[in-house]
Amino acid sequence: MKRTNQKLALSAFLTFLFVSGIPIAVAAPTPEPNISVVGYFATDKAQKGKPLRVAIVIDVPAGYHINSNRPLESYLIATSVKVEPENGLRAGVVTYPRPVMRTFKFSNKQLSVYEGQARLKFSVPIPANYADGSAKIKARVRLQSCSDEVCFPPKNYDLDLKIDVVGTTERVRATNGWAFK
Repeated sequence: MKRTNQKLALSAFLTFLFVSGIPIAVAAPTPEPNISVVGYFATDKAQKGKPLRVAIVIDVPAGYHINSNRPLESYLIATSVKVEPENGLRAGVVTYPRPVMRTFKFSNKQLSVYEGQARLKFSVPIPANYADGSAKIKARVRLQSCSDEVCFPPKNYDLDLKIDVVGTTERVRATNGWAFK
């Protein structure tokens, strides 16, 4: 009976606030950021006998960050990429950008993070005797994004990259130079 009276009183109070036009402030949860993960090639075509350079560019909106590839706390999920080229190709070691050190409301310690734009780079050597007319590379980026107050569940971003492969003497043109700086 007491609980019913409390519910009625709360309902009447909220109705009064609504009818009288008094604003009710409700703390909205921090929305997850809209993170962009895109793959780029350094040339317009892959050339047999040469390494194909690839960059995965992660754009993190202002006010958010992602953990670096080596977070300093065991409970944080590292940014990582798993590269799987097809048709017998092999990827080289992925290089990660230098992280920044920041302190956030949810931790008293400095954390190793990426903010703004992070460029993960690797190369895929194309053998001189490569028989296929294109190179296909699958990549899975795993990351955990956070605001100053909260970290969100980790997410995977799957990329399917494809580029035409030309002979050792055919000309290729440099592209996307900004992604490889």
